[in-house]
Amino acid sequence: MPMPPAHALVATDLDGTLLRPDDTVSPRSRAALALAASAGAPHLIVTGRSVPGIRALLADLDYRGPAVCGQGTQVYDAGSRRMLRSVTLDRELADAALGKIEAEVGAVFAAVDQDGEDGRTLIEPGYRMPHTGLPAVRVDRRAALWDAPVIKVLVRHPELGDDALAAAARAAVGDLATVTMAGPGTVELAPYGVDKGTGFALATEVLGIDPAHAVAFGDMPNDLPMFRRSGHRVAMADAHPELRAAADEVTLSNEDDGVAVVLERLFG
Repeated sequence: MPMPPAHALVATDLDGTLLRPDDTVSPRSRAALALAASAGAPHLIVTGRSVPGIRALLADLDYRGPAVCGQGTQVYDAGSRRMLRSVTLDRELADAALGKIEAEVGAVFAAVDQDGEDGRTLIEPGYRMPHTGLPAVRVDRRAALWDAPVIKVLVRHPELGDDALAAAARAAVGDLATVTMAGPGTVELAPYGVDKGTGFALATEVLGIDPAHAVAFGDMPNDLPMFRRSGHRVAMADAHPELRAAADEVTLSNEDDGVAVVLERLFG
């Protein structure tokens, strides 16, 4: 029996959503994704991680379709192993944006994700990676962050919380970059006008599926642009209040297989 239009695609964030705290996808979630796929609803990954940060996961899931990475700056085809689109952040603008943020809130610590399928994550002195499972290369000064094209900048403040830092950064940066809060300790600057929603739109076009026919899962404000384009929006139990307010329903946490719980109900 064909599924109703709102269930033609399953779009998931990774960290805090599909991935468990140990960076794995549980057997239950794998089975639920397979159940949805067998009903004609493929899985679309929509993540803040850049392509190098998810390549091993794509192989582990035997994932063959497009994946939205780097907060929408990258759309990568896992089947052909080629980049369908990559949007870089002008490095002079990025450096200027950091200066404007520091003029408002004092010194911040920064990191960058480089462009390309093999781009590295570089971190300046003082920056602490919020996710210890992702590799990074430490540089000795901020200027070294701009040695190669970048897709986004990660910003941390020694005292301000994520919401306060994101609000201050938006006010300071204006149209120099898109500011988003992607997770605990993760405020990011991407090219202006680029976010998970723009990447999601391109990936669904590649798949030939109306994004309004997707069920989308997320946990942080960076998932809001994807939510706005989706037909059914599901927030995780411990999601940010902004995302919970925009959701059609709230499921269990990633630790409790919240994605699987919903998929089993929709496709079981």
